[in-house]
Amino acid sequence: MSKSRAELRLATRAERAETLEGQLRAKTREWIEGIIQEEFEAAMGIGWYERGEGRRGYRKSTRVRSVTSRNGGHQIAMPRGRYIGPGPDGKKEWNSRILPPYRRRTDEVEDALVMTYLSGTNTRRIKHALAPLLEGAALSKSTVSRMVARLSEGFTAWRKRDLSQEDIAILYLDGFRLKVRLGRKVESIPVLCVIGVQTDGQRLLLSLEMRTSESEAAWLAVTEDLSQRGVKAPILAAIDGSAGLHAAVQESWPWIDIQRCTKHKLENLNTHAPKRHYDEIKEDYHAIVYAQNESEALRAYRRFEKKWEKDCPGVVTSLQEGGDELLTFFSYPEGMRKMLRTTNSIERLNEEFRRRVKTQGSLPNADAGLRLLYGLFVSGLITLRRIDAWKELAIVVHTKRMEHGLIKQLDHAA
Repeated sequence: MSKSRAELRLATRAERAETLEGQLRAKTREWIEGIIQEEFEAAMGIGWYERGEGRRGYRKSTRVRSVTSRNGGHQIAMPRGRYIGPGPDGKKEWNSRILPPYRRRTDEVEDALVMTYLSGTNTRRIKHALAPLLEGAALSKSTVSRMVARLSEGFTAWRKRDLSQEDIAILYLDGFRLKVRLGRKVESIPVLCVIGVQTDGQRLLLSLEMRTSESEAAWLAVTEDLSQRGVKAPILAAIDGSAGLHAAVQESWPWIDIQRCTKHKLENLNTHAPKRHYDEIKEDYHAIVYAQNESEALRAYRRFEKKWEKDCPGVVTSLQEGGDELLTFFSYPEGMRKMLRTTNSIERLNEEFRRRVKTQGSLPNADAGLRLLYGLFVSGLITLRRIDAWKELAIVVHTKRMEHGLIKQLDHAA
């Protein structure tokens, strides 16, 4: 039976692709070998089969190296030899600088693999999806981990960088958990995360620190580090209900306005009431936090207390625990209030972190986890935009700093 037209078209396409890919790979292998041969002859001081007084070394043999480039795998014939290098060391084994020892992939391929890994794809899926490119080349978890480890230098410099030129005005602080392998056990370890908002409205990732808890001492280590690196005069901190975080922020910046996350508080209110009251509590609570102005919010606040103090006293106690810090955002421009009344800005970032690392199961150690999160930013896979109404921020910041006497402090620090 003759082949169908569709089968013939597919066969023809596959044959064309194989021919084209084969020719491209052959040419690429020739180009790589030619470049390396030129590098080798420059080190030896003499060409193939040539004689002369400029000789600085001797060819020994060749060896085959497997290398993967952007258009597939190649078997490269690498020359071997010894030459007399500059300095007192004398003769040494020649190694290519273009294709260093043990290099099995070009930088472009490794960058692509790291980017794919950071996007949230596990090693097995990468190997399957890129099989035509890798052509059976080893790609184990440890191989990818070594490639990701190249982020170490950048991450070390990033976490110690000077922040005094960033002029941070607002802080979002929150913690989330990562699964990390410690010894033979997989444990869920807190990562303390801080986003800063500059006076021009641009948000920046300021800190990622893994700690054993979210205690006051743990958070104080983070806030004090930020202060020492140049975060001198923030005017507002948006936080959840963590008492330890609250105390740490006020210890580092005693003048700072605190905005308690209104979303977290609603979730806490519901824990003190029967489920049948959830919708009604939510409606009454939203009358407070979505009021047109602070006066209207305070009236709604008093109505809430009066309505629920008898049937659900725990709900009222929980609301009062938040106090005025639930309404801090009313003292800022109306256009900014949506982004200030909750910690959603950092919650969404933390959720994105969790989503990206979910495919990895658990991370081999704490440093690997932090490097991975940092890599999501430096690779551009996660970006942060300006806050709403950012053009009004600079005036608000200047006014608040004047009120607290922080302008002279900043001038002195500069």
